[in-house]
Amino acid sequence: MAESNQPVTSGTSDKTFVDSNVLIYAHDVDAGRRHEIAKGLLRDLWVARTGVLSTQVLHEFYVNVTRKIRTPLPKPAARSVVGTYVRWCVDPTIADVDAAFRIEDEASISFWDALIVAVAVRSGARRVLSEDLNSGQVIAGVTVHNPFEELG
Repeated sequence: MAESNQPVTSGTSDKTFVDSNVLIYAHDVDAGRRHEIAKGLLRDLWVARTGVLSTQVLHEFYVNVTRKIRTPLPKPAARSVVGTYVRWCVDPTIADVDAAFRIEDEASISFWDALIVAVAVRSGARRVLSEDLNSGQVIAGVTVHNPFEELG
């Protein structure tokens, strides 16, 4: 699988960072409506070529879909998904870790969520899709959107 450690930046502001829960739901056949919503979002981002995620997201995805969902994916299938999304991947840097420390304190969020925001900012994303943060909240210039908010 081809891998790039270069940031996926663009002059446009249409990049969207995808958190692990969205990626997991897209591949969790038992997730009901969340599964359909997540699949649709990822399909749209793929077509528009505007999806971004990090190695952290891919790690969380792999562990969760092979061990923690009701109908786990076989490891080869999960590895194939990881390989597919590598082209969206931005690796966290030491500068991202430093930025995450600041974001963690300023936004009062977990370090792991702050690292996602820091990588999203560096990647040029203007939006983060996640159910773990407060929908509508703007953190370090990135707007959080919970695509499952209507489901409760």
